[in-house]
Amino acid sequence: MLLFEAREQVVHYGKELVRRGLASGSFGNVSMYIPEGKVLVISPSGMEYERVTPADVVVLTEDDVQLEGSRKPSSEIELHRALYRSRPDVLAVVHTHSPYATTMACMGKPLRPLHYAAGYAGGEVPCIPYVPFGTAELAEAAARGMGTAHNAVLLGGHGLVAVGADLSFAMDVAEQMEFLAQICWRCEVAGGGIPLRDVHVAQAAAALKGYRQKP
Repeated sequence: MLLFEAREQVVHYGKELVRRGLASGSFGNVSMYIPEGKVLVISPSGMEYERVTPADVVVLTEDDVQLEGSRKPSSEIELHRALYRSRPDVLAVVHTHSPYATTMACMGKPLRPLHYAAGYAGGEVPCIPYVPFGTAELAEAAARGMGTAHNAVLLGGHGLVAVGADLSFAMDVAEQMEFLAQICWRCEVAGGGIPLRDVHVAQAAAALKGYRQKP
């Protein structure tokens, strides 16, 4: 089986989406980019994560040729592809519909850096306006919103996208942004919240790089 280990990782982190409360059923999606072969490994569309096996995971070339996997790739394939094309440092993408991040996205509000967890994302997480899901327009808007300085972006009326150099980090970003979104929401309700200064966010980002250990 082509890229079996990568496909196993996609299966594992798809299940992690559900286990960590970041998605339910078949919603959300997970992918990896393998630069050596210039291929994208992505979760299938419309399958509950608990049922997905490595054989269900789809392997595609940059030109959209399906090399392996009999399933349809995620409906957000263009979103993943756009992020890989715009960010050479990104080798993993996680898209969630986690409750608090999605609530903030539905309010059209960014995630302010009220807690040092914002260091995972590189500071305030922007929120782009709503664009229909599964479209090239959404893919382009998300890539612009993410830019080169962020590891996460909120999709208005939709959810969250997190990126990283591997799926472990991208998943951590997604999980910490859900925590940050919960803090932002609670501060919003309470009528307060004091954002950290840029220097403190930068210090947190540097510290978090050394904090994480490889799985």
